[in-house]
Amino acid sequence: MSSTPANNDDDTPKDPLSEMLANLMGGQGMEGFDPAELAKAAGLPSDPNVLAQMFAQVQAMMSGSSDTPVNWDLAHDAARKAAAGGDPSVTPAQAREVDEALRLAELWLDPFTELAPTGIIGKAWSRAEWVEETLGTWKRLTEPVANSIAFAISSAMNEQLPEEMKSVMGEASSMLQNMGGALFGLQLGQAVGALSKEVVGSTDIGVPLADLQMALLPANVKAFGEGLEVPEQDIRLFLALREAAHARLFVQVPWLRGHLLGAIESYARGIHIDMSRIEDLAHNLDPANPESMQAALSEGVFMPARTPEQEAALVKLETALALVEGWVDELTFAAATNLPSAGAIRETIRRRRATGGPAEHAFGSLVGLELRPRRLREAAALWASLKEQRGIFGRDAIWAHPDLLPTAADLDDAAGFVGRLDASEASESDVDAALAKLLSGGFDDVAPTDGAPTDGAGADGAPTDGAGADTNSDDAGNPASGDSGEDTAPGA
Repeated sequence: MSSTPANNDDDTPKDPLSEMLANLMGGQGMEGFDPAELAKAAGLPSDPNVLAQMFAQVQAMMSGSSDTPVNWDLAHDAARKAAAGGDPSVTPAQAREVDEALRLAELWLDPFTELAPTGIIGKAWSRAEWVEETLGTWKRLTEPVANSIAFAISSAMNEQLPEEMKSVMGEASSMLQNMGGALFGLQLGQAVGALSKEVVGSTDIGVPLADLQMALLPANVKAFGEGLEVPEQDIRLFLALREAAHARLFVQVPWLRGHLLGAIESYARGIHIDMSRIEDLAHNLDPANPESMQAALSEGVFMPARTPEQEAALVKLETALALVEGWVDELTFAAATNLPSAGAIRETIRRRRATGGPAEHAFGSLVGLELRPRRLREAAALWASLKEQRGIFGRDAIWAHPDLLPTAADLDDAAGFVGRLDASEASESDVDAALAKLLSGGFDDVAPTDGAPTDGAGADGAPTDGAGADTNSDDAGNPASGDSGEDTAPGA
């Protein structure tokens, strides 16, 4: 019988977590293992005190029980810590500037859309406040893939653990079940915290992360304008126009938020974790080379190739995101005609949305999905074409129902889409007219093919008895009025 590293070999109790990690690292133990280097490679804070707190949270999480595969409290704490660096509180002056910009934006938008103002009071958020307001939606978006990753990591580690270690772990085996969730929670929190330093509002990525909210982040708005040589108040107002336009769209088109979030959830549920890649990572784990671990994680080591069904779902999702961003882009630019720098700011935002920032790429690698409108320019051109041919009312009427939304193919042929829309509406108008006529009894007045009336009248207009004979005369042809017959035919 093989010896086991039991805790009763000496008088000093041993930490089961340390034993497990040492065994997983090929028996090398913890000698020469630098937690600071591993933290640096994983993108975690380098402050030893912060690291100690985070690892203490991870160990507490793994040694306890959890109702879900992912500890969202851990993700929340990691996001707050990542957002904390260089996150000044919003000053009263900044709050007033944001409020005034959003109020003015609402007035500027009114002449250019049929969608009514929301009545929402705009707010100025710090990065930490953005994390608090949006983390619930991030949880909704990532939970399907988070659960899959937590289960896969737990299964892989459980398979790699030697039998003697399994017997030693005993009740502590729940650590294995929770370790995957702990790792994902930490990385998700880091990604969301990093995003809080890049976004400028509550809808900056095209998805309403905070329901029924309208806000700007003054610190990020200032950072956005660095190097543009544009007055800060112009940048703030242009970004306020975008935020207010997003808010109108998601509030006045109530099905849209669920449509987008539901599409993302459906895509995430279709992600299946590549167990073989996890096993390869476990076999080749080298604690002396943390850079290789970071490279594997940043490349999305858990994500397999997309299935054809997922590719189709992704096309639909990206089309919807492009339509939202294209409508906002077109509306904002039209309303910003009084800003001399509107064109430059618009182009900067287009490029930023098309490429995505570092934090957005990190989040995409983590969950296998980047929320970028790859066809923003085509969508903006389609909305402009709709406005030119059908007016503002006709353009905004497309949001009345999801079935009316253009498809990916329509983005390639904006003029053709408008023509097909006109033909479809003309056909529907003909059907409606026919139905109205049928309900009003209009089809009962159709004349017979032989010219004879079919409404119960004889040839002379007198009522018939149903056999076609004139009820005003008798069978001998004499008038029914009792005439003497002088007018009978000759020869009678």
